[in-house]
Amino acid sequence: MITDTTTEEMYEKLSRLLADTVPDFELRLKSELAAEINRLKLEKNAVILGHNYMEPALFHSIPDFVGDSLELSRKAAETDKDIIVFCGVKFMAETAKILNPGKKVLIPSLKAGCSLAASITAEDVRELKRRFPGVPVVTYINTYADVKAESDICCTSSNAVKVVESLKTDKVIFIPDEYLAGNVARETGKQIIFPTREPRMRFPNELDYQMIGWPGRCEVHEKFSVEDIQNVRKQFPDVVILAHPECSPEVVAASDYSGSTTAMIRYVEQTNAPRYLLLTECSMGDNVAAANPDKEMLRLCSVRCPHMNQITLEDTLESLQKEQFEIFIEEDIRKRALRSVQRMLEIGRED
Repeated sequence: MITDTTTEEMYEKLSRLLADTVPDFELRLKSELAAEINRLKLEKNAVILGHNYMEPALFHSIPDFVGDSLELSRKAAETDKDIIVFCGVKFMAETAKILNPGKKVLIPSLKAGCSLAASITAEDVRELKRRFPGVPVVTYINTYADVKAESDICCTSSNAVKVVESLKTDKVIFIPDEYLAGNVARETGKQIIFPTREPRMRFPNELDYQMIGWPGRCEVHEKFSVEDIQNVRKQFPDVVILAHPECSPEVVAASDYSGSTTAMIRYVEQTNAPRYLLLTECSMGDNVAAANPDKEMLRLCSVRCPHMNQITLEDTLESLQKEQFEIFIEEDIRKRALRSVQRMLEIGRED
């Protein structure tokens, strides 16, 4: 839990972690902002949740808890603070409100959306259920509340396989991430189809398929290619490459390890490779490098999520000062979405 800190204390901490990657004048400015946020957080009895994709100066200064969607969902459900400030994108803040409706949930910027969440609507899910009656719907956490409300169970990248296997059904609808669905299908030995690409095909029961997918993609992870991996290995043959499951199945297969952001962090912490390359949002690579100065981290590119990048220390301070950009969800939608999210959390507790 982050406690009240002076500007100088914050500067010393950030300088120790980030002096090699962030200019000194910027560290001094951000230290002043972070110290004021931490002071105000205590005054207003607020908790700050920070996703692993937050830019380094924010990630290492103000969150009380950092992690992936699954971890932060649990923290949101458990907190007794009056205000939850979610330094992440909108669907994450919505999930916090779904789980803890009595709290005021704030998001620092209204521009923090998600290309993947925007790729599917509640009506799209209802149409899939009409086309494939009786088939359970597994929905990736990277979706908005109304889509979760139409689903049987949610999942994250860390527990997607376990969630699919827990259903013990012949067929499953898995939405909306095309690549995550493909990786889950490969790992579980299922044949996957994408009916929206062949809208006139009826897909009779005798056709050999076990998963129905949706063509949504993360605009960050879809940029990584097998060619990128091949080029890096030519220059650094001893590199260990870690890919997020939102990368294409071909990229995941060409990598050495695939897992959620938390799993990737844990892998770096618990292994000793000559060098690592993370195929995910680049701020996370900077955060991992800062937390593991003894590990050599390669940087392939500057692929930043334009939505996560909207969350800044300046906007977080203003959001907390004014208690602005509060998340609201219709109660009927929230209750139905809650069932699918709670089922996901129960699966996660079986680890």
